[in-house]
Formats: sequence, structure tokens, C-alpha cells
Amino acid sequence: MRIVVVGHGMVGHRVLDELANHRPAGVTDDVVVLGAEQAEPYNRVLLSEVVAGRYAPAAIRLPSLGAGAGRMLTGRRAVALDREARVVLDDAGDAHPYDALVLATGAAARVPDVSGLADLPLLPDAGVHVLRDLDDAVGILGQVHEARRACVVGGGVLGVEIALALAGHGVATTIVHGGDHVMDRQLGSGAGTATTGVLERAGVRVRAGSRPTAVGHTGGRVTSLTLADGSQVLTDLVVLAAGTQPDVELARAAGLPVSRGVVVGADLASPGDPRVFAAGDCAQPPQGSTGLVAQGWEQARRLAVVLERRRAALESGTGLDAVADAADDAPLPAGGADVVRVKGAGIDVVSMGVSGGAHRPEGSRRVALEDPDGGRHLEVVVLDRRVIGATCVGGGRVASDLVAAYTRGTLVPADPAQLLLRPVAGAAVEAETPLRMPDGATLCRCNSVTKGQVVAAWRDGARSVPDVAACTRATTGCGGCTDAVGGVVEWLRESDPETARDGATSSASR
Repeated sequence: MRIVVVGHGMVGHRVLDELANHRPAGVTDDVVVLGAEQAEPYNRVLLSEVVAGRYAPAAIRLPSLGAGAGRMLTGRRAVALDREARVVLDDAGDAHPYDALVLATGAAARVPDVSGLADLPLLPDAGVHVLRDLDDAVGILGQVHEARRACVVGGGVLGVEIALALAGHGVATTIVHGGDHVMDRQLGSGAGTATTGVLERAGVRVRAGSRPTAVGHTGGRVTSLTLADGSQVLTDLVVLAAGTQPDVELARAAGLPVSRGVVVGADLASPGDPRVFAAGDCAQPPQGSTGLVAQGWEQARRLAVVLERRRAALESGTGLDAVADAADDAPLPAGGADVVRVKGAGIDVVSMGVSGGAHRPEGSRRVALEDPDGGRHLEVVVLDRRVIGATCVGGGRVASDLVAAYTRGTLVPADPAQLLLRPVAGAAVEAETPLRMPDGATLCRCNSVTKGQVVAAWRDGARSVPDVAACTRATTGCGGCTDAVGGVVEWLRESDPETARDGATSSASR
């Protein structure tokens, strides 16, 4: 089967991985991947951590999939799609024929309509940035040591992470956010107030309920933002984190159905062409898009199943209609694809499921613990003794327990208040040391990797966190589990020195 994947970000990379995992033994597909960026695929979720200086750019690369996954063409942008000829054209003038086309083009940063902004190019010399790719992160990082003041436009998850990263470099940082409080899509007022308190203690000023109307600049460089109330925020660095727009231009020009994203059905195929699929930020599935990479990864897994069914249908001569008819019973996404965790030094904010101002189902029960003086806000929503949503600011281990209960759908105590006051009985939690941690304890929640799987990877020769990542995918999601995975690897190195020495010798001989 000739497969072309347009986009080699995190979702495109996972599509290749899932296709290889689902491909029957002995079958070789002609897979071509067009990546517009020159860089090898990397973990886009960790870009704010690069800005913070906690990761070097090279450290967030995704594990290599090997030559068998497909031909990777970096620095190649798809510019046209001829659906009649079933060919994708790239900006180098090459044509790539396909039997199945996967659009994983992602999304671009939304640039707000602000007077004066069009006069300043989104270039480092102007002091105005977005944060969507590695070059953006490197550009921002290159300016933080010269900047005295910074302003982040947008107080969503990314805006909060960027602000904390800038403040960590000693830059006086202000968030300008149009909502009533930061992260208003995920947090209710109580949790938003607690999060604002955490930000202010970290040196980040929050101007909620405000929006910029004009950008001041001198000599081609930003100097201030004027807000709707007439006040000014002096700044010499602006980062725009005002949301994203799905990249749908290729699909729209080809005449495919497009709304906010590329419209697809439950099987991720376009209703306008059964040979064209979309996944990740550019896709608009029936259940809507969360904008989270976990949803894109689940779509990649689902897409691999659908394409293998397509192969079987074509080989049997039953045609594409049989594939469409069978799409509804493809594996459904696992729970937990909507868990949001803020990354940043000194902050602990987690949101999942029914949270913030989301409508609560009839019969559900909400319990909250307010501790504004302690910078905490904990709430959980339970239905039929299962967690269907939670918000944790400063939750620590309680947050980890709630994520485990939510993603696994485990039964919880009849009194939901117990969930906020003690660990969830039977949930996989982080033990005090790797020795006491059960093998079934989940270390990487993004990829459902357990301690037992990390130990198995060690026994198979993995001797470092990158080795474990290549074997298990652990740490390749939000990156929040890197310390935990590293702790288990270090424990194994100390408790199993002979194996560690043998592995090091073997690696050196290779």
C-alpha cells in the first residue's frame, strides 16, 4: 500500500509507529512522510521547557523509528493535492502517489488583530514571538537574557507555561488574558484564583479580563502593549499564546470538507474522499478536538486499525464500502485523553474530564476543598462511584491518584470527600522508593507505561532514560514522568550492577 503522511510532528510520528506495529508480518508498505521543518521530529509539548532552559533542543527529539517506518523527507512542504490523480506535490517539485493519504498538518498560532502588530514581523529582532516550533523556542530563549520585561498574550495552558519560563529567567513577566481568570477553559473561578496566586508568587503579574488593542514600537522593536481599558504595559518581549488555528489550507484547496478543521468521520476519513484521512490538531472528528496530543495519539492508533482493514478489504476484493461499514467497531479511544497538566517550576495544576465550568451530568456529585491561604484548590466530580472529572491546584499525590482513577475508571469510595483527603484505594500511585513501587504502578500516564515495563526494558538492554523512551515511549508525552523513569533506571543500576556493567560493555562493543 502506498501511504503518504503530510506532517512529521508528534501525531505524524505516532501514525508511522502505529502503522508499523499493526502491519502484518512480511508486508512492506511504501510510506512517504513530508515534514515542513528541517528538524527531526521532536516533542512539541516540551517547547516551553526549552524556553525555561530545562531541556536542550536536542533533548526533546522523539525516538527514531528506523528505516522500516518509511522515507522521511524533512524540509519538504506539501503544496498541492490532486485527488483525481491521487498525488501530493511538494515544494521541491516532486510528486508522491498514494493509495491512502494522512493529513497531520497540525495547527498554526493565532495572531490576534491588534493595531500595530502587522508592522512588526514575527522575528526575534522585533521582539514579538509565537511558540509553535523549535525555532520559535530557540528564538525566545535567545532574547530572555537581554529582556527586562516580557508580556504573554493569552493565559491558557501554554501562556501560563511560557510566563513561568520567562519569570524563571528573572524577566518581569505579565500575562494579559481576556477571560475572567487564567486557564478559564479548564478551571473554575476557585481554581483560577488559586492558580493566579501561584503565578504571582512566582513573579508573574496577571491582567485578566483584558485584551491588547495596540502594540507600541520604536525602531522596529516592540516597546509596549496598550490594553482595552487604556492602560499600558511596558515590555521589550511579547509572546503570543492566544490559541491556534488548524492548518487546513491543503485540504481546502483540494475541495475537501473543511470547517474549523478538516472534517472527518469516526474512521478519520474525509466524507469527501475515502482515501484521505486527518489526525491531530488539523482534524475535526465528530466528538470535536481537545487540542491535546493524547487525542492525536489515540487517533493514530485508530487510523492504523482502519488502514489495515482497508488493506484486507482491497485484498479480498470487497472494496472500500466494507471498510466504512466496519469503522464503527474499531477500538475506541482509551480514557484520559483530556488530562491537562501544566508544566513549570513551582506549579502543580491538573485538570481532567468534567471540570471548570463544564456541565455536570445529572446524578453526578461534586466535592471541593478550598484552601486559598495554602494555594490549593481540589475538586472531584463522581458519577456511579467513578471519577468523571477533577481539578487540582497544589494537589500533589492526590492529583496523581485522581488521574489514575479517572483514566482507569476504577471504583472509588462511596464518599467522594475521601478522594481529596487520602490516596485512592487500589489506584496506581508513586511509591516512596522504586523498591516498594508495584510493577503495575503507572510511571508515564501519557503512554500508559508501568514500572514493570521499564524494568523489562532494562532487562532487554535499555540503560538510560532515552533508551527506555525508545523501547516504551515513556517520557515522550508531557515529560512529567522523566524524573520518575530516571529514578527507576538509577535504582536498577544500583541494585543490578552486573547487568548494568554487561549492558555498558555490550553497548561499547557495538
